[in-house]
Amino acid sequence: MKIGVISDTHGSLTAWQQALAGPLADVDLIIHTGDVLYHGARNPLPEGYNPAELAEAINACRIPILIVKGNCDSEVDQMVLTTPLQSPFLITDQPLGRILATHGHYFDNQQSADLAERYQIEIWISGHSHVPLLEKREQTVFLNPGSCSLPKGEELHRSAAVITEKQVQLIDLDTNLVFKQLDR
Repeated sequence: MKIGVISDTHGSLTAWQQALAGPLADVDLIIHTGDVLYHGARNPLPEGYNPAELAEAINACRIPILIVKGNCDSEVDQMVLTTPLQSPFLITDQPLGRILATHGHYFDNQQSADLAERYQIEIWISGHSHVPLLEKREQTVFLNPGSCSLPKGEELHRSAAVITEKQVQLIDLDTNLVFKQLDR
């Protein structure tokens, strides 16, 4: 099994299309950690900003998608998306392990670690910060794929992630190169 992870599309049809044509092209499941359609009052308009067409593209996607509601997602977004926006997190048991996904604006590092231990989470996925993160703490892999549309941080990668049985990779959408990898 191969799981694709994307976050913070913020209405960018271009970023969604690049992710699906690149690292997410052959995944079995996509997990989106929120901020799907709206760019947010603090953010500029991303390249290819077209929330209506992005909603149509997500609805037409043949790959199963799980979405967590982000702080920029609204009730109106749910009216145009056929995939339920789960909030504040989702827990899913997959062949690759138990995964908890959340947007990331509700839990700090200690709360995340406590919940991961309590629920025996093997992979904790969040978004929100737009900064890619990939590390293992105790028995849990903590992953933030960064933002595919509006990257932030020291190194600006428009990015997504791919999880397999053997590893987790952060992939730059502009180069399709892995810029960080963690063996599981």
